[in-house]
Amino acid sequence: MVNSSTEDYIKSIYRLEREDETVLTTSLAKHLGIGAGSVTDMIKKLSEKQLLHYEPYQGVKLTEDGKRLALKMVRRHRLWEMFLVTFLNYTWDEVHDEAERLEHVTSDELENRLDKALGFPKVDPHGDPIPTAEGELNEISFTSLSDCNINTEGIIVRVSDDSPEVLQLLTKLGLGLNTKLLITQKVKYDGSVIIKMKNREIPLSPVMARSIFIQVSE
Repeated sequence: MVNSSTEDYIKSIYRLEREDETVLTTSLAKHLGIGAGSVTDMIKKLSEKQLLHYEPYQGVKLTEDGKRLALKMVRRHRLWEMFLVTFLNYTWDEVHDEAERLEHVTSDELENRLDKALGFPKVDPHGDPIPTAEGELNEISFTSLSDCNINTEGIIVRVSDDSPEVLQLLTKLGLGLNTKLLITQKVKYDGSVIIKMKNREIPLSPVMARSIFIQVSE
């Protein structure tokens, strides 16, 4: 049995591992907004439960059991996000905190029923892949607008959900999943870009450009 605190730690480590192979206690503490001392104490407990490998000053790494738990929590979180948008009319900028609470009180049976009710979705409202019940994650190929060249054309397949404000602005601009766009200009000075969508040019700040990911057209 694991509690919600354990689940949050494991999921956070999983996310940080995907960004950087080495997860230091300092980066984990910053991510969770918790003091480094408390994080170190919890990491030692999780190590004793064999959910992660820990060596002082060397960082932490999830074990196979830890990774399975992380993927289960990610699956439940993203299924709940889809449910809230599909059935309860939440917008994509409103679902994260609700799903964060619901994922911790979801049984295997409820998880399976959610999946079936939604028609077994492959991605969440932001385009992030939903792990399968077996713990498999089918990665999606995409490139951020900030990494694309001028005249690159593609379809939005993922949007970062780190900032509700960014998601709200994207909605106002009419930019969502499956939107087709063309990059017409890039500003080297600050990384901003100008895109063309349905004969309309839209300037995007560096933060916005880094938050939008497209599948480049062949």
